[in-house]
Amino acid sequence: MTDTRTLVLLHAFPLGARMWTPQQSAFPGWRVITPALPGFDDSHASASSIDAFAAHVNQELDRLEIGSAVIGGLSLGGYVAFGVLRQRPERVSALILADTRSGEDGDQAREGRLRMLQILEEHGPSGVFAEMRPKLFGATTHADRPAVVEQATWLGESQTSAAIEGAIRAMLDRPDSTPMLATIAVPTLIVVGEEDVMTPPAESEGMQAAIPRATLVRLPHAGHLSNLETPEAFNEAVSTFLSTL
Repeated sequence: MTDTRTLVLLHAFPLGARMWTPQQSAFPGWRVITPALPGFDDSHASASSIDAFAAHVNQELDRLEIGSAVIGGLSLGGYVAFGVLRQRPERVSALILADTRSGEDGDQAREGRLRMLQILEEHGPSGVFAEMRPKLFGATTHADRPAVVEQATWLGESQTSAAIEGAIRAMLDRPDSTPMLATIAVPTLIVVGEEDVMTPPAESEGMQAAIPRATLVRLPHAGHLSNLETPEAFNEAVSTFLSTL
């Protein structure tokens, strides 16, 4: 299998790489790699910047001798995908940006992340996930898919405080990737849940307008964790995109 048939999926905060289980065998003919970002899923490494996360991903792909790949990420994973593209543009044959945004945090978002650091100190990972849970899922999932909420809760609460702190600090100080959007020359798929309140569809529409070769797919009845909430629709969108490469 050639490098161009490799799909790398970068996970959201605070779930870890196991959030991609519904995607692991969903794309026949493609090698799917879901690296854990530093500190997550019992890894011993740590990082507190998006560039450090991206460097870790690049080092892992170097170790696996993967020259180029489709790089995808959801939420935090999208921020890291931008970082991989900045550091090693020749590595990225195509891009998938799911439920994410290109811009840096505004004042209100920064205040929210600082509050999460305080919650983490006082209540640990379970407190952080409890704070995030109402916004992580769409209204449909909250009403009709309790098993999805339960699964994601377990994934989030199983992470360490150190991993969560590092990721919060990385998101807090992440660079603004908006200026690079117009320079992205590879095919790009943007996916967003219609019920995503953390990175609303308007954010995705703005990225689509700025990236020259971008396609946007909006997923009904999905929120911020669209790959878990509506995996069939998410996988169909990705499969259709991969078939065009």
